Amino acid sequence: MNTPLYLKLANLGLLILYPLAWYLPLMRAGLLPLFSLNEISVLTGLQSLWATDIFLALIVTVFALFAPYLKTIGLALVHFDLLSRRALPVLHLLGKFAMADIFLIALYITLAKGIGVGRIEVAQGLYLFTFCILASLWISFKTETIPPIQDD
Repeated sequence: MNTPLYLKLANLGLLILYPLAWYLPLMRAGLLPLFSLNEISVLTGLQSLWATDIFLALIVTVFALFAPYLKTIGLALVHFDLLSRRALPVLHLLGKFAMADIFLIALYITLAKGIGVGRIEVAQGLYLFTFCILASLWISFKTETIPPIQDD
């Protein structure tokens, strides 16, 4: 596959940015406006879920960690001709699963703000995580538009 260098580098950059996005706080939440806010990241949220609800923790782990990272690794393999282009539809599906996680986080923030009991502030991790997902979708779209190499 004749993948442009900028796509290869952008995709490889996601292998570094995803773990950073998982570590950075997604939001800061507190029960009352007068008290300090607790920072919640993907990793701390998953730790809490694994202690209380294993089924939901498994689903969120697949959506938040495995789907986007496996898609990124798969795209890198396609870019370096180590995986066939026929795998692109599967990688596209993994990207949709990863986007479902952003939807869930947005839904939880909206619900929590609508209740009005506590206070929630969106933090840099949510923006970075959303950027990674959208960048991955863009990279996969650009990858699908690259014409296959014709053998003579």
